Amino acid sequence: MTARKAASTLFMGALWVAGLVAVIPLVLIVYYVLLKGLPAVHVGFFTQTAPPPGVPGGGMSQAMWGTGLIVGMATLISVPLGVLTAVYLSEFGRGRLAVGVRFVAEILLSTPSIVAGAFIWALVVVAMHSFSALAGAIALTVLMWPIITRATEETLRLVPDELREAALALGVPRWKMVLRIVIPTAGSGILTAVMLAVARGFGETAPILLTSLGNDFLNTNPLQPTDAVPLRIYNYAQSAFPAWQTLAWGGAITLLGAVLVLSIGARLLSDRQQRRLG
Repeated sequence: MTARKAASTLFMGALWVAGLVAVIPLVLIVYYVLLKGLPAVHVGFFTQTAPPPGVPGGGMSQAMWGTGLIVGMATLISVPLGVLTAVYLSEFGRGRLAVGVRFVAEILLSTPSIVAGAFIWALVVVAMHSFSALAGAIALTVLMWPIITRATEETLRLVPDELREAALALGVPRWKMVLRIVIPTAGSGILTAVMLAVARGFGETAPILLTSLGNDFLNTNPLQPTDAVPLRIYNYAQSAFPAWQTLAWGGAITLLGAVLVLSIGARLLSDRQQRRLG
């Protein structure tokens, strides 16, 4: 074996070892969460509300509904805003305005979630004189919008210019070319960006704590305090009651499963998009 092949083999071995070392913490976390949380996962966990202190059983139905309500509203706000911003940056944005918008999106990508929560608390909660699901959704929008914007922009840039030029050569207006050709071609990549943003929104606790507050009962009014799974996990994990601690682990399994499904789905869609555009 030549020195070059030996160095290559050694380097590949080091990469495999590094990959395995990186996977070990994930495997241990998943194993421990399943070990602690499986006793809490039953039919009542998804259909019942929080039990009184010290009472076994119960569930997190109000928290799951609240998470769906908050993340759903955040998705309805952030997806159009993020996609339209990405279309502007990719297809029309030139000059200082585009640079400024892109810079803001980059800054928000690295903004701590508690900062976004505090900002929306000061801007929305104080103005409304009430914690609410709407305030929580706006806080999550601050975190989800830049993910959708930057990922969608990069996906749109992967669409071959030949498709744009062919449409324009046939006399198609530029806005219709973007709407009928560019966006459908990048559809899988846009959906991937949305799934990644939703996955982040599911697991955020600090923005919900500062804006939505929580609720022990199922709430359907977006203008009232609303519970969420991350918030319920945070409260139950630090309680002194074993039944609540078990429910916290069950909530952790729920979040872990939801984020895992969204992440795997996003990865599959991303690979499909690369094959289509490659």
